[in-house]
Amino acid sequence: MKNFMKPVLASAILSLLTVSCTDLAIEETDSIIAEGSTVFEGVADVDASITNLYNDTYGQLGDQGNFFALNEVSTDETLVPTRGTDWGDNGIWRTLHAHTWSPTHQFVLNTWNNLNQNVLRASQILDPLSAPNAEQDAQARFLRAFSMYFVLDLYGVAPFRQPTDAPDVNPSVLSASEAYNFIVNDLETALPNLPMAGPGPTEEGHSRANQAAAHFMLAKVMLNSERYTGSQPNYQAVVDHVDAIAAEGYALQAGYFDIFKQDVPDSETIWYAKAGVGNRIWNGLHYNQNSPDNSGGGWNGFTTLAEFYDSFEGPESNALDAGQEERRGWVPDAATANSENLGIGYGFLVGQQYDEDGSILKDRSGNPLIFTKDLPGLSGNGEATGIRIIKYHPGDDGGSFRSHEIVFRYADAHLMKAEAMMRMGGNATPMVNELRTLRGATPLGSVSDADLLAERGRELYVEFWRRNDMLRFGAFTGAWTYKNEASIGDDKWKLYPIPVNALLSNPNLVQNPGY
Repeated sequence: MKNFMKPVLASAILSLLTVSCTDLAIEETDSIIAEGSTVFEGVADVDASITNLYNDTYGQLGDQGNFFALNEVSTDETLVPTRGTDWGDNGIWRTLHAHTWSPTHQFVLNTWNNLNQNVLRASQILDPLSAPNAEQDAQARFLRAFSMYFVLDLYGVAPFRQPTDAPDVNPSVLSASEAYNFIVNDLETALPNLPMAGPGPTEEGHSRANQAAAHFMLAKVMLNSERYTGSQPNYQAVVDHVDAIAAEGYALQAGYFDIFKQDVPDSETIWYAKAGVGNRIWNGLHYNQNSPDNSGGGWNGFTTLAEFYDSFEGPESNALDAGQEERRGWVPDAATANSENLGIGYGFLVGQQYDEDGSILKDRSGNPLIFTKDLPGLSGNGEATGIRIIKYHPGDDGGSFRSHEIVFRYADAHLMKAEAMMRMGGNATPMVNELRTLRGATPLGSVSDADLLAERGRELYVEFWRRNDMLRFGAFTGAWTYKNEASIGDDKWKLYPIPVNALLSNPNLVQNPGY
């Protein structure tokens, strides 16, 4: 497997050095600690610390493992099958998809450490000793809320340390409901002091938190609140937050794959990460598929399931203009492959693959490179098994490693509002059909829970939200291909385990049930 083992080893080393939220490594420029002292005296340069925290958050979002893997590879949408010895990695990918992970899983530990470190660093910026101004305070609160939300969502609790706590003080542990209230308070406090960006090409306006991003995050947290508080969500508040986003001018946009281009202004992007999209491109493409800025080819790992591909409207073929909905994309053939598309399609790549000159691509053994729908299993795969996903295209302006990965966009907010309306007894069908019509799909006569979950999957694939959605709709413990049969229906898998290292270092933590 290409371009992964070295990052894994590096992460493993870092994990040994940073084993829990009780002993987090903070960059020297981020805080003031008197020589010979362990007393926190405030952040030295607030602007620099916020920039550092954003950059680290971007890196975590752009990674193909850790945060992304926990939220996507663990679902019915994405899997990483082992091909010979490639993508074996001691089972870290297979166990996620099969729901057989353990408290020692590397990605579980890394994600816990990364997110909790983000929370602590944001808290340092927010401490009165650091004296942030109003907008600095708002940016730090947004980042803290974002990271704490995923600690809560993934692990069910949220450790919390005051910056002024002595090193021997173990972090307290916020319950799910306490963490929920903490997150909502941070976002509501931040919102009025964040800039109002509105849709458009302004780079800084959308790569950092803005008012629409805070509204989006509040809608997301509130829509999922029953999982954390046990109480019915405030669905009207979800609707109101989405309406506030729309009031700024954000709206659904035609041209699905244009939304993911770097230099095309759009009405959907609310917040994007300055994270390289290379991982989203190359981890699925074959070794012999390449681009001008990546002559080494793909890494031939990530695929999707046949049934997820089949959930999109269209015929078996994914050829250009075959009658499929726009979101499923298309695959070039000998006549349509060119230097602009590099012979690489958009969306879901299945069937014979071509080079940019229209010639048939071959695998490393010289056989025609034909991506097949079906796989023999999570292991024992050949080079060409499995449909590949391309949402960010290597031929687009900015190149295949451009730093522009969407985290929040309006179509998600649109579907959140539709869901909230349905939960309140309203009719979600017109809103869902508005989106489907724009994407070239046939309108539905009515919309059920299952329809709405499926629509979110088709619109938002590989955008971090599939696990979150499946949990909210009660589908995460259900069955899908290559999932461990013994794990089906077991609520244990709704949360990841607290990493062993964290339990050993913080006695306030209690392991999640079943681990």
